[in-house]
Amino acid sequence: TWRPCDAVESAVAWQCAIERHDGPTALVFSRQTLAHQPRDQQTVATIERGGYILSDSEGEPAVIVIATGSEVSLAMQAKQALQARGHAVRVVSMPCCDRFDAQPEAYRETVLPTQHKARIAIEAGHRDYWYKYVGLEGCIIGLDRFGASAPAEQLMQHFGFTAEHVIAAVEALLPNET
Repeated sequence: TWRPCDAVESAVAWQCAIERHDGPTALVFSRQTLAHQPRDQQTVATIERGGYILSDSEGEPAVIVIATGSEVSLAMQAKQALQARGHAVRVVSMPCCDRFDAQPEAYRETVLPTQHKARIAIEAGHRDYWYKYVGLEGCIIGLDRFGASAPAEQLMQHFGFTAEHVIAAVEALLPNET
């Protein structure tokens, strides 16, 4: 299952689906218009691995924000605000968890280092699946029920899929620096 965040990830997902010969592939797209995420050629080459560092911090990240599909742009918005507050944030786009999980441990460790316990996952879907990436110390912004019917912006606000909510969740995970 691929849940791409923009046209670039969609193209990579499509190519991976065409090249796959050992089972079915689902491509899950958003109905909303999604912002294009800037990447260099090296980053584009890592998309096919299922999960990759979309935007890194300078130096060691204090927190890792993992997002998929339409929530990647939300993670990037939150990162900008968190950086302005002095927090080092890594954003990991995870368009295909199965593909990421099949990567060598050394690669997975470069994306999600085990020593970093401050992790947040964002998906407008069920939360249970993401604990394997954030652990029990992490935070998941997701839904534990079936959604609702309303304009997308109203629903995102209602269910806490806002940059402000992500920022508050990140800052709650980080140690107090007093």
